Amino acid sequence: MSSLALTHRAPRLAAALPYLALIGGIVSLSMGTSFAKSLYPMVGAAGTASLRVGLSALILLAVWRPWRAGLTRADLKGLAIYGAVMGAMNLCFYMSLATIPLGVALAIEFTGPLTIALLNSRKLIHFVWVGFAVLGLALLLPFDGNVQALDPVGCAYAAAAAVFWALYIVFGKRVSHLPSGASVAVGMSVAALTVVPFGAATAGLSLLDPSILLLGLVVALVSSALPYTLDMIALKGIPKRTFGVMLSGDPAVGALAGLLFLGEHLSGLQWLAIAAIVTASVGAVLTSPEGEDQPLREPGAPA
Repeated sequence: MSSLALTHRAPRLAAALPYLALIGGIVSLSMGTSFAKSLYPMVGAAGTASLRVGLSALILLAVWRPWRAGLTRADLKGLAIYGAVMGAMNLCFYMSLATIPLGVALAIEFTGPLTIALLNSRKLIHFVWVGFAVLGLALLLPFDGNVQALDPVGCAYAAAAAVFWALYIVFGKRVSHLPSGASVAVGMSVAALTVVPFGAATAGLSLLDPSILLLGLVVALVSSALPYTLDMIALKGIPKRTFGVMLSGDPAVGALAGLLFLGEHLSGLQWLAIAAIVTASVGAVLTSPEGEDQPLREPGAPA
């Protein structure tokens, strides 16, 4: 290939790299969460959440070394609240996966940041997106008592994760002025202190089994470290609005990952519900003014 052809292709590759990074982050996160579910028979949902959050915290501490950031007592207090909410969000999400499919859990959880995005709705079109979100939830949640309906306990955990995700955005915004790497490292450490006791209570010393620790490390890398790194690359070259639109497809990608890696088959109505929630999220991003809260995945979020 001639040097002239390479010169012409280089700008195209540079322009495509952020989008490839974002797609890679979305796929990595869904694959990591699917793989995490395979740990449930060994250590349970709380144990899996403990491995994911605890090992992620160790990785982030080693990379960012937040003790060098000069954080004040007030900073640490804000990060403690942020981290505790992050831990509760992760724990509830992984508990939901014990009884409901990954794509469905993601769709329900996604209503948390979507609610934040639409909370200050000023335009009529925003209520259209609210309608899509309500339609999606109505199709998902087990209101009719049908034998094929979703497990209500799993749905309740996913709904709790949605609430904590919304709070995570609120409290995360309050510490957004702090160095991002140090903030996430401290927050994830507090999240680990919040989650690990639940995992230890249910899984006990099996969490320290070398083979299980190795699997947990893979989960932490693929569902936390790698997506976060790829998202950082993507954000440098993709407008925030476009970033939000692409991330809005997380529930659909999660449903496909659940189908491919976990054999989780969804009904036609459940696929329609996921499509409705994705539509609501995309619409909210596209019609919200730049700078307003949008339903974006945050670095410490599980999905």
